[in-house]
Amino acid sequence: MSTLIESPADNVIQMQLRLRTVVKFDRNAVSTNSGALADVEADRWANRLARVLIARGAAANTRIALAIEPEIEATVAASAVVKLGATPITLADDAAAVPGAHLGVTTKARRPELTDTIDWLILDDRSTLQRYLVSSDAPITDADRLAARKSA
Repeated sequence: MSTLIESPADNVIQMQLRLRTVVKFDRNAVSTNSGALADVEADRWANRLARVLIARGAAANTRIALAIEPEIEATVAASAVVKLGATPITLADDAAAVPGAHLGVTTKARRPELTDTIDWLILDDRSTLQRYLVSSDAPITDADRLAARKSA
């Protein structure tokens, strides 16, 4: 099967578009001293986390607190929240709560210092990891966002 288009000029344009796509997947979304996460992997991780958040009641136009130290996890969590149409609110080190947030994402290390008025999803908890690993990494769709609004 040939993928050539009628005109050679069109083939050159198509090749440039394909190359840009390949290069995009090769870049790092987040880099730290302990490692790096490529754009495509960060996007997949965020899609999975967004689905876990939907199951916890996250929806568009809500505020979701983020109290996460590792930079990679913090970036993925913020991306997941944005994919839902919600607003990520990063907690300062000295803050315990976020006004208007009923759901939050954190780690076991940060949880003891945080308020109990927020339903905290603990990223490094075994049950969270299990739900995360079985969640789809397909892109979040309007149907997913609509389901989130209905369950909220």
